[in-house]
Amino acid sequence: MNTQRLGLHLARQTRSPALRSTFQRRFASEQIELKGAADNAFNRERAAAKAHAAATSDLWRKLSIYVTTPCLILASINAWNLWDEHWEHWEHLPPLEERVEYPYQNVRTKNFPWGDGDKTLFWNDKVNYHKKDKVT
Repeated sequence: MNTQRLGLHLARQTRSPALRSTFQRRFASEQIELKGAADNAFNRERAAAKAHAAATSDLWRKLSIYVTTPCLILASINAWNLWDEHWEHWEHLPPLEERVEYPYQNVRTKNFPWGDGDKTLFWNDKVNYHKKDKVT
């Protein structure tokens, strides 16, 4: 029963006009006219800075939504097209086993500590090939 009374008491206090007006002033988005002693250079400059911050943040929000998003979409489409062109080019190359392996490629002074010791950490079987029995 005490918790119910305490809850009702807190609810009445939070609905009080004094507390409500404090929050309403704090979260007001409208321009506040300064009058009397509050109308000084510091408060005018502070109000101007607040208005500038609101306008600037609105500008950057609009730029982020209406400029950045379409640019990212266009860049993604371009990257996709370049990716497809790249793999179409690879289809015309000879198979990996028939390509020339130059002496500076796949130099091994000792085996790697993983796998069969011949493949690097970033080995890709679709792109990389190493002729183990080559003669240089």
